[in-house]
Formats: sequence, C-alpha cells, structure tokens
Amino acid sequence: MDKHFTQIGIMGKPSNLESADTIRLLYDVLQKNNCQILVQNKVGEELGFPLETHCEPHKLADLCDLIIVVGGDGSLLHAGRLLAEKNIPVVGINRGSLGFLTDVQPSKLETSVTEILHGNYRKAQRFLLKCHVTRDGEDIGASTALNDIVLFPGKIAGMIEFEIYINEQFVYHQKSDGLITSTPTGSTAYSLSAGGPILHPNLNALVLVPMFPHTLSSRPIVVNGDSRIKIVVSTANKSQPQLSCDGQVQISLAPGDIIHVEKSANPLVLLHPVDYDYYHILRSKLGWSSKA
Repeated sequence: MDKHFTQIGIMGKPSNLESADTIRLLYDVLQKNNCQILVQNKVGEELGFPLETHCEPHKLADLCDLIIVVGGDGSLLHAGRLLAEKNIPVVGINRGSLGFLTDVQPSKLETSVTEILHGNYRKAQRFLLKCHVTRDGEDIGASTALNDIVLFPGKIAGMIEFEIYINEQFVYHQKSDGLITSTPTGSTAYSLSAGGPILHPNLNALVLVPMFPHTLSSRPIVVNGDSRIKIVVSTANKSQPQLSCDGQVQISLAPGDIIHVEKSANPLVLLHPVDYDYYHILRSKLGWSSKA
C-alpha cells in the first residue's frame, strides 16, 4: 500500500467537449472520495466550478499532493515540464488520440482514480532533458523537455549543417534536415516517426536521430542518459534554424549558436493503475499483432 492522496489538482483542456465531460466526472469522483479539489483556473472558469477551487497552474504543485491531467499526451507534456521540479506525482486520463502517457481510460476513470487515491498504483519516474543555447558565450534561451529536443531548419525542405559532441568528444559533422534528441519517453513520439528505436521508459539512455541525413551511413545512436550533448550550428548555414522542446517551446537560433543538452535533475513522477502494462500499450497503439 502506497501513499494516499487527499489534495487533488485538475488540469486539462475544457474546450474539448469530451474532455469537459470527463473533467466533470472526475470532479464528482473526487468529491465522493472526500478530496479537497483545486482546478486549473481556465478549467474552473469554463466549466463553472466554484471560484474558491480556481488556481493558477504553477501554484497547483504547491497546494496539492497529486495532479490529474485530462487530455492527450500534449497536455501531459505541458504539465510535466511545469510540475517535475516540484516532485508532485501526476496521473493522466486519456482524451487524446494516442495515450502513451495519459494511460487511464475514461471508461475506467472512477475505478482507477479511486484505487490510486487509496494508495493502489504503480509508480514510475520519467527523466526530462534540459537545454540551453549560447551565442558568443552568452545564454539566449533555455527550456526542458519530457519527450524530445529537436533542431530543425525553420522552413520546408531546408537543410542544416552542424557538429555533435558527446561529453566533449567529437562524434560527427552532418548535413541534414535536423536532429532529434529524445528521452525513452519520447522514443515512441517524433523519434519513432523519424526511424528511431523504441526505448523502454526504465532505461537510462538518450537517442540521437538524424532527420533525413544527406548520407546513407548516418543512423540513430543510443547513448548513456547521463551524457552531455553539445550541438554546434555551423556558421556556414544561411538560414535561421529553430530549436523545439516537446513541440511546444521554440528557441530561434543563428549560425554559430551552441546547444547544450543533458538530463534534468528533477524527474516527472507518474502514477499508473495497478494493471498498467507498457507492452499492452505498445501493442494497442502501434497495431502490433498479439496472441493474447
């Protein structure tokens, strides 16, 4: 039996009709379990929850001992970057198209959430990446990412020239449409679409996936998760590349900029139902055949 939870925060996108219905159901379930409830202010305003329950998203972690996110994986990515520093556990209820991270199904909401509230759950930690960009020795931007950090041209059919260093050792010089630096969590997202491998979420590893490299010998590489990655944007580039963190935060780059990527010290704590099965999720989401 693990920790019980009584102070619950709700985050999500109430503009989606199905999400709104699920949030209302979740609110009722939490009330039945005598929880003290706070809701992201936008959620509270749009769904008409009592004013005293409204709260700014960045304050939820200071006032709650569990956050429940209703939406797709994108909603959980946003919440994860916000909440990881606070070491607050997060539960995801799926109202998106994929659901690799938001794994509680709405049809099982009442049972799964009630079990979790009473300490019956599986606990997992997912590490994030942190990055900062330097220009002429000065920091010009920084962010974190749960899935991936992507260097891309900023325009269609562009090409970027860059160099990669791992722990200050030169790896290669490349011309390509960009580079994906992914966590195990992100290995089933953009990285997978670009031909990268699936990494089990318990692995302490990173994968570097070139995007349409201009050489057939360039392939994804998996490295230790504690590696320090340095990407040097060549001064020969004519375009203004971009850096994307989880597809939600963008940093504009210039030729000569240096991107520094490493593991963040603060992991995201995810809580899953006791019947959580990672391989079942892979089978169902990726359409793998199954004998079971």
